[in-house]
Amino acid sequence: MIKEIVRYPSPLSVEYATDVRVFDETLFSLIDDLKDTINENNLNGLSAYQIGSYYNIVVIKDENGEFIELINPRLIAHKGKVTTEERTAYYPNVSAKIQRFEEVSIVYQDRDAKDRSLKAEGDLAILLQRKIDYTFGATFIHKMSVEERELFERSLEFGGNVGTTDYCPTTFQRDKIIYLINGIMIMMLLLLGASFFVSDTTLNASLWQYQLYGSFTVLALNIVYFFYAQYEGNKYVSCGSCQIGNIIGTTFISLIKLTILMGVSFFIINPS
Repeated sequence: MIKEIVRYPSPLSVEYATDVRVFDETLFSLIDDLKDTINENNLNGLSAYQIGSYYNIVVIKDENGEFIELINPRLIAHKGKVTTEERTAYYPNVSAKIQRFEEVSIVYQDRDAKDRSLKAEGDLAILLQRKIDYTFGATFIHKMSVEERELFERSLEFGGNVGTTDYCPTTFQRDKIIYLINGIMIMMLLLLGASFFVSDTTLNASLWQYQLYGSFTVLALNIVYFFYAQYEGNKYVSCGSCQIGNIIGTTFISLIKLTILMGVSFFIINPS
């Protein structure tokens, strides 16, 4: 019998699936329901959890399209890692990049309650891992980083994949340039403070040279920041005029700080 697949936003249980202890017609009927539902929805596999059952059962299709019935499956070994682009029936119309094991070894029971084992790699290994996740009340969203989950949740909000061009992050690589600029100016400020305790003309001349080198470096980094920030922002359609204003404002403030710092340094440190 074809069953309705549980889909987002209907919650999945966070409890573990219950292992099968009785191998009877009720169990066989549930497995047949999984097969019918897989065929009806043109899927490669389903966990019993996905049709509202709490039993630890997974049914998948192998590379030949043959059904494999896994009762009480357990992942006991794995090898290698690979990043895959995955879809699942629980989150229709969206996909996500997930890190998985490249090869897995599974133990399970068949309809006759006999212990079996299965080694898989490639697409079959990925499918097995995704379906076994459901037996722990989890989906692939639990394997994402904070940034990946934020992007994926935006995809769910819009009802489809949101690419990086439709997403404006809150942090950028360009921020590292600003950290470096601020770090250099802090060092310059410390040199300025040290100059109050220096009366030697030669040493002051050296301090002034360091200030000049620092100012040239900060100026160059601001130029790099200004152009790189625009390049980075152009990769995201959602990053509009507010981002451009932020880039200009950040660069302007940094240059004002540098001007004030060098102006004070000129009158205090410059030995000429």
